[in-house]
Parts: sequence; structure tokens; C-alpha cells
Amino acid sequence: MARKRIGGEDLELEERVIQINRVAKVVKGGRRFSFSSVVVVGDGKGHVGIGMGKAAEVPESIRKATEAAKKNLIRVPLVNTTIPHEVVARYGSTSVMILPAAPGTGVIAGRGVRPVVEAAGIRDLLSKVQGSNNPINVVKAAFQALSELVSLSDVARKRDLTPQELHERRVRREVTDQETTP
Repeated sequence: MARKRIGGEDLELEERVIQINRVAKVVKGGRRFSFSSVVVVGDGKGHVGIGMGKAAEVPESIRKATEAAKKNLIRVPLVNTTIPHEVVARYGSTSVMILPAAPGTGVIAGRGVRPVVEAAGIRDLLSKVQGSNNPINVVKAAFQALSELVSLSDVARKRDLTPQELHERRVRREVTDQETTP
């Protein structure tokens, strides 16, 4: 599904630095050091964005990453304090699976997934990271997973149903699945 980007001018965004990395470029006279950073911004109400920045100084790197994150905002559909359905997303060799959880469960997630989902305002979630655990790839895979979420009302609209009819079908299918499995 294509991401629908939104403007962050009217949102109260909170930024969170995930990683700062010193990188070196080898030149004739020796090494040139610069800093790359990964930042997540979110309002805690269903809007989240990630950005990367690189500069000679750490504060400048964080500023650039924050600006990039504000330009890369998406809306995440929420169902109370969790997500509407499970999603598996890949970025590079990293695979991130996020699952909805019962109220009161909390965010059970690793170092890269937790800041992304907390910035989006998700309070109850289960997640698993498989493959590479590179923080940059994990953050991008988690962001990809959140961008693939679709709300129940959007699915119902695409199928020309009301959300209640779609919910009844889903419940009916779950009941028949439970009856057929021993």
C-alpha cells in the first residue's frame, strides 16, 4: 500500500533519538569523521515519522534527522491502544512482525521497534524481529509495518460493506475455525 504522507506543521511532535553513529571517510590526509543519527518523531496519537541525518557535529546531525522525519510522517490506524491486525514487513534482511495485544499488555518490543510504536501512540503490542538486528534496518522495517496497517473502516469501504458487517464476518470465521480445529 502506498504511504500517504501528511504535513507535521499543526502537530505537536515529540522527537526521540534512536542511534548516533560515528562514521569515517578515509582521505589523503587521514580520516574525516562525521556523525549519522536516526530519529523518530510522533505525536502519540497515530502519527509517526522516521528520519536520518549526517553532519560533522552531533547536534546538526540530529537536527537534520528530525527535519527528515517531519517530512516523512504517516498516519497509523489505532484500535483503542493497539493495532487493527498483525503485519509482517521486511527491510533488507530484517523482518519485523507486529501483533495486536490485549489491553494492559504493554509494548513488548526490542530496541528498534519500541521507540517507533511508542511515538505512534501504541500502548499494547507484541513484536518479533528476525534476521538482521541492525538498528537502522529494524526501525525502517517497523515503520514499513506500521505503514501497511489498514483500519477496519477502510477495508469495509473497499469491499462495499459496513464496518459492522465486516466485523460480524470476521467473528463468524473465527468461530468456524475454532470448531474445526481439535
